[in-house]
Amino acid sequence: MTTPEAPAHRDPEQDAERDPVDEREEAPVALRPALEAVLMVVDEPATEEHLARVLGYPRRAVADALRELADEYTRDGRGFELRLVAGGWRYYTRPAYASVVDGFVLDGQHARLTQAALETLAVVAYRQPVSRSRVSAIRGVNCDGVMRTLLQRGLLAEAGTEPETGAILYVTTHYFLERMGLRGLDELPELAPFLPEADQVEGESQEGVPSFDVDADDGDSPTDH
Repeated sequence: MTTPEAPAHRDPEQDAERDPVDEREEAPVALRPALEAVLMVVDEPATEEHLARVLGYPRRAVADALRELADEYTRDGRGFELRLVAGGWRYYTRPAYASVVDGFVLDGQHARLTQAALETLAVVAYRQPVSRSRVSAIRGVNCDGVMRTLLQRGLLAEAGTEPETGAILYVTTHYFLERMGLRGLDELPELAPFLPEADQVEGESQEGVPSFDVDADDGDSPTDH
């Protein structure tokens, strides 16, 4: 009669080698470091919904963690800050150190919008949707070249046509909000009441009149009256 063999002794270390465990399944990625890693590489503000979906956490947990990080950076006096802008979160240089960053990135060059471009952008921001002729009428000069530059830079976008005239209408973009550090247009300063109504200014019918200097990007041309 054969005696049954006793079960062989199992070495726990050998078992561990034969049955590897994926640690990622047991321990989910830590939320706050994960948020920092993702936000370090985003090209535009990331929404809480998107971050929650990518990281596999509830939206409320992500929102709380983002605000905790923002508060922590401010409390520690970091050179950057985490801001909620245009519906999403992104890292920004703290204003106190903007000149240092400009000096490093631009190395003495100033790639900024001209005064004409800033004025045109302001008119569109407060009057949108607005046609090119209305912008020219308010400013008193032909704005074809400036409008073209703002479109190329992604600060303005076409938004249909004006029913009465068929003129193309323009609005500011999501990128405009991001660059201005605004959550929405309702955060624009209260300047609209000081802008004249387009119908009170001459030159409203200049839609479609070509710029006097079609090759100028930021220059203004006198409106042809």
